[in-house]
Amino acid sequence: MIALAILGGLGLLFGALLGVASIAFRVREDERVEQIIACLPGANCGGCGYAGCANFAQAVVDGAAAVGGCPVSNAAQKAQIAEVMGQAAQESEKLCATVLCSGAYGVAEEKYKYYGIDDCNAAARLGGGQKQCEYACLGLGTCVKVCKFDAIHVKDGVAKVDRDKCTACGMCVKACPKHVIELVPADAQRIVMCKSQEKGPAVTKACRVGCIGCRLCVKACPVDAIQVEHNLAKIDYKKCIDCGMCKEKCPRGIIA
Repeated sequence: MIALAILGGLGLLFGALLGVASIAFRVREDERVEQIIACLPGANCGGCGYAGCANFAQAVVDGAAAVGGCPVSNAAQKAQIAEVMGQAAQESEKLCATVLCSGAYGVAEEKYKYYGIDDCNAAARLGGGQKQCEYACLGLGTCVKVCKFDAIHVKDGVAKVDRDKCTACGMCVKACPKHVIELVPADAQRIVMCKSQEKGPAVTKACRVGCIGCRLCVKACPVDAIQVEHNLAKIDYKKCIDCGMCKEKCPRGIIA
């Protein structure tokens, strides 16, 4: 009986100590974290650079992330987050992932036939991939696997983005071992669908439609919105007026 009494007393003592400790050392969570989580779409895609929506919300409260840092949130959701933080909502340009390659089957030359697993990273380890162009989309769907919005699919050996579904989370951009996916303004009408920086003769051997840096598009543009850098035409989307002259003059048909 004495032993039981001692054990019971010790249990009550330790229980009381734990109760006091839980109150004294309690980590108080800022209520704004839950409020921000409620404003987020809940995709947990990682496009913000944090491991999920909860981590992003905590980063916003801590001042480590911008209130508009979630690429998946729409303008209304970003405004709600800004309101929670007592800040003014900032307008941000809507972006869309775009695969800058047109090297489909029958267009891009192949170095060898690939029979491995359907993974671009695996193919890229074998001499840079099966396509002769160093900058070509390998078309094995690694980007498709990481997209949580079903916004990208492979067609004829090249990944294509559904602009209506894309949220610009950037996961496909990070996953592509060939770095041919970029986030471009969603309202961009003229895009050079190529990433090759090889000189014209090398591009011609590797692909029937790759940019050869001929500069005909540069000469045709009335607003100086397109330049050739590293043998590749690049469009300044802020200057472009969508006149279509560059597309009309391109001998390779590589400008969308």
